[in-house]
Parts: sequence; structure tokens; C-alpha cells
Amino acid sequence: MTKRIIEYFYSTHSAFAYLGAGRLAEICAAHGCRIVHRPFELSPVVEAAGGLSFAARAQAHVDCFFGREIERWAEYRGVPVIAHRPTYHDNALHLSSGMLIAAEQAELDVDALSFAMLQGHWRDDIDLANPEHLARVAEAVGVDAAPLVAASMTPNVQAVFQENTQEALARGVFGSPTYFVEGDMFYGQDHLEVLERGLMQPFAETSFKNPLVNG
Repeated sequence: MTKRIIEYFYSTHSAFAYLGAGRLAEICAAHGCRIVHRPFELSPVVEAAGGLSFAARAQAHVDCFFGREIERWAEYRGVPVIAHRPTYHDNALHLSSGMLIAAEQAELDVDALSFAMLQGHWRDDIDLANPEHLARVAEAVGVDAAPLVAASMTPNVQAVFQENTQEALARGVFGSPTYFVEGDMFYGQDHLEVLERGLMQPFAETSFKNPLVNG
């Protein structure tokens, strides 16, 4: 029997991807789904959707959305988080994203590796641009890091990273994480329970028309 697919668009430093990763795994196990990992570059996608960069957001929004909301959801989901914004949060994500893409191409356990990276960043404050840090988290879940680090920055792998970003733009993704089930988009880990309902009983086709579109 062919497994149903959940396309998982996310940034490898995304707090909310980390908070939802365990629940996503539970849903996939319960419903026989397979995750297709689509790590993408977050900033151009957010900006294309009209969102502000982290630095441009009001302090009240930063304090709530990137502070209190993370704390609440971490408690609700039962996952540990550090008590501050990760030290290396603004570093480039090409290496970590490339490792995940290379792992998927090699048919390795991307689910475990992805979670280890997210957890390492948000629990252990690792640098996702540091190959030694990434090697440690990979090897902790039984993945040989050396060939993935070697492949991660090759043109072929980085092209997939950019293709994922362009695909996110084309599909109207506006944040991380975003999940697709048979073309239906679910944004945010707080919608995972709604996604699960959709797996059990597909939602009706939308009839909603936005009055701001096309006059």
C-alpha cells in the first residue's frame, strides 16, 4: 500500500517546526504517512508574503510571538527549549538544509536527522552553520555525517534548496512550518490537529472568495 505524503516546508532554525516535529511524527505513525522534507530559505518567502524581518518587527510582537508563544507551546507539547533566542540564530542555513537534502537523496533517516537539528538549535544552542556541531547531532541519531557534510554545499544539493524556496513562493507559503496534504496547505504547527482531521476525513473544497482579490 502506498503511503500518503505530507510535504513539510520549513526552515532548519524554525522554533515552531521544532515544537511540532514530535506531533508530526506521531500523526505520520498513526496514519501511515511519509514526510517529504522541503527545507527552504525563510526570509525571501516571508518578505514576498508581506511579512516583516525579525529586526523590523515591533518589540511587543517579538516578545509575544518569539518568546511567550514558544514557552507556552513548549510546555503544551512537552519539549524543552532554551530560555533565550539561540545564540547563532541568524547564521546561514545552507549547510544544515543541504545536509537534510543530501540525506533524503541517500534515503537516510531524514525524520530523525531533522528533529536532531531542530532540537540541537532550540535545546542545546548549536550553530547550524558549524559542520562540527551538525556532525555531532547527526551521529547521535546514527547518521554518518561526513558524506552529508561533503555533499551539502555542492551545486546539485544547493539547487534543490533554492528549488524548495521557489516552490514555497509559488505555492503561497508564508511561514515555517507549512504542511501540504494532497495540495491542501496547513500553516503552523498549531494546525497539526486540523491536519490530522484532514487525513481522517478530507475537508470540503473551499467556496470562500476574498473580496480584496480581483476587485
